Amino acid sequence: MVIIGITGTIGAGKGTIVEYLTSQKNFKHYSVRSFLLREIQHRQLPPNRDSMVIVANHLRQTHSPSYIVDQLIKEALLNNQHSVIESIRTEGEIISLRKHHCFHLFAVDAQPELRYERIKLRNSETDHIDYQTFIENEQREFNSTNPYQQNLKKCIDLADFKLLNNGSVEDLYQQLEEVLRQLSL
Repeated sequence: MVIIGITGTIGAGKGTIVEYLTSQKNFKHYSVRSFLLREIQHRQLPPNRDSMVIVANHLRQTHSPSYIVDQLIKEALLNNQHSVIESIRTEGEIISLRKHHCFHLFAVDAQPELRYERIKLRNSETDHIDYQTFIENEQREFNSTNPYQQNLKKCIDLADFKLLNNGSVEDLYQQLEEVLRQLSL
């Protein structure tokens, strides 16, 4: 059993990697976003990025910096099949996941303008924002010294494998296949 965690900047291609792993490599997908959206709905909050950050930070502060991924990893271990957890946002999550010898962290990034165009195309309810808000959201999540808050920069720095997604989907798949070969998958 292999567990892959996916981290990266907003709109960089985390979902594209997950789609490939689930459809081509038979990985089971566990989504932090889906976990948080269920909690947001339960709390009757608006389903936007601000609510996601507030709820995620609250859960981490109430329970532990790794609480969300700890819940997802429990499910993954029970299912005992190759799994992908999307999207890792804090160093505490990585520390917790690294306790499992079968864990590998992938990071994906791309140019900001390209990422903004991608989020407009995916048209999810948390992505209806202008470019300035997109940049502000990312800056808020990019570099925090608070262990209960998002720190994408640290997560990307800690990744075992880094993918740059400035090209086509096929280019990203080629990079991903090379990493999977290195992992004998």
